[in-house]
Amino acid sequence: MSNLIYLVPLLPLIGFLINGLGRKFLSKLMIATIGSGAILLSFIISVILFFDVKATGGKVFTAFTFINVEIFKIDFAFQIDQLSSLFLLIITGIGFLIHLYSAAYMKEETPDHYARYFAYLNLFVFSMLLLVMGANYVIMYIGWEGVALCSYLLIGFWFKNNQYNYAANKAFVMNRIGDLGFLLAIFWLLLKVGTVSYSEVFSAEVLAKLSSTDATIITLLLFVGAIGKSAQIPLYTWLPDAMAGPTPVSALIHAATMVTAGIYMIARSNVLYHLSEVTQHIVAIIGIATAFFSATIALKQNDIKKVLAYSTVSQLGYMFLALGVGAYTGAVFHVMTHAFFKALLFLGAGSVIYALHHEQDIRNMGGLKKKMPITHITFLLACIAIAGIPPFSGFFSKDEILAAAYAKNPVYWVVGVATSMLTAFYMFRLYATTFLGKYRGTAEQEHHIHESPKTMTIPLIILAFFSVVAGFVGVPNVLGGSHQLHHFLAPVLTTEKGLHLEHSTEYLLMGITIALAVVAILYAINKFSKNPSLNEPTGLGKTLANKWYVDELYDAIIVKPVLALATFLKNIIEKSGIDGIVNNIGVFIQYAARQLRLLQNGQVASYIMIMVLTMVVFILLWFYDSSILKLVAKLFY
Repeated sequence: MSNLIYLVPLLPLIGFLINGLGRKFLSKLMIATIGSGAILLSFIISVILFFDVKATGGKVFTAFTFINVEIFKIDFAFQIDQLSSLFLLIITGIGFLIHLYSAAYMKEETPDHYARYFAYLNLFVFSMLLLVMGANYVIMYIGWEGVALCSYLLIGFWFKNNQYNYAANKAFVMNRIGDLGFLLAIFWLLLKVGTVSYSEVFSAEVLAKLSSTDATIITLLLFVGAIGKSAQIPLYTWLPDAMAGPTPVSALIHAATMVTAGIYMIARSNVLYHLSEVTQHIVAIIGIATAFFSATIALKQNDIKKVLAYSTVSQLGYMFLALGVGAYTGAVFHVMTHAFFKALLFLGAGSVIYALHHEQDIRNMGGLKKKMPITHITFLLACIAIAGIPPFSGFFSKDEILAAAYAKNPVYWVVGVATSMLTAFYMFRLYATTFLGKYRGTAEQEHHIHESPKTMTIPLIILAFFSVVAGFVGVPNVLGGSHQLHHFLAPVLTTEKGLHLEHSTEYLLMGITIALAVVAILYAINKFSKNPSLNEPTGLGKTLANKWYVDELYDAIIVKPVLALATFLKNIIEKSGIDGIVNNIGVFIQYAARQLRLLQNGQVASYIMIMVLTMVVFILLWFYDSSILKLVAKLFY
């Protein structure tokens, strides 16, 4: 079994090496087969590991000692348990579908760029697998940095466009801010307890060494890392800009891999977070604030991918709300369901963009329902799922989060329900504007619209199926279920407390949430199916369309001052100061050399005089005593 475990990340790494090194001579068919096949094999092995964990429980497998110094030792080890095995299924399963979809979506690329794309995708999956399989925080951090690097490469895949390069740089820099927090948390753990291994850190003996202050500092630093990776306030602005990459990349980053890393890290560290109520409150507040704030921005976006991007930020906020109120299973449950319907939404959007020859403005769409029936029906199912309508998957996971939020603080529930209503509205605004009504392009453009090829529609159908049924693994007791996912994850999420609400209260909460979502859906369809808003927004709408001017604010208070400081340091400190000193030393030496050169005049008498004077000086120095000083005094004074 241990050999199979090592193959899970090794196969994508091999795919990366083959496609990367063979990009100049491999055919597109071979490239797609190698790239997709590596992920498919990893998925098959992940399924085997999942059932093994379900039958026998979790295990730790050590490959070798990675760091061994006097005060601590860190192993290169993998931990395959209930939490990591579930994430392996999500990463490799959805990752394979995205690879399969990419084979057709990226076919216009030249073979070398096609190979580069699949190599980056394989490396991305490898890094994410390393992140979730690691048995300690250092191995997680290696994968953590790996996905940041790969996101930079994939967001800026079309590197000849400077705007795309800017978006890639922005993602990389903002992730570095969060990564610093994660790194400091690792150092703090090593300083206080001398280990970063999960099995040791989460043990009662080691936890006893941590004071409440230590626990708060460590968990807050870990949360800073999660804020950067999972795009929460204030480090969320990189994620919408990540839409610069190819659409399948957006699906991979937003659905199954990178942005869920922060959720995984906090869920894995639930024992530590249980020690700090302060951190839990902060996580919940930032989560619900991000969810609502980004939902308001999504209301007025007209780029089909930007709407989905802000939707992702909002749904991640829900997950952090769940983590903050102690509903760790609810957070992981929503990661799973969100992975299905958000991957479906992005790939559905990619299908539309592909059919419309890279058009992304929904104001130039409309009437695609008849032209693209498979894309239409699968996209609709995903919209229903994310809106939280039963019995679709999003309903069960979102309801669990809102119920836990209500039990912790009713204010969280009110904001959460308002966000849920906004989600239903902007998603069906997107659906109605894109698929309903009449096509708003030219007749010639409409004539060429057609359904995407099977390699793109088959992944849509599979994801649509799971978007509908995946929620049934977490049916709550109030609806007659046993929440199988909660029981499966219980050995890892040991600090989670059961939800204690009256059944009547739960029914009431469900009813209010569903009713408001349905009202928002009907209003959006009625408003945008026939007469969508095509004009530029004004007033508050303009503010929302411009994303509350947060990017402009960051430019004003951070970017421009930093650039001004850099300019001052460059021109004044470096050029005039440091360079000035160095250059003036050179000028002085040149000047002194020119003056000394005057002594070399070619006159023998001058040379004899200099020689005699020099001898006198040396004699005086050699016979330095009081008599010499007296002689000099009598001669000159």
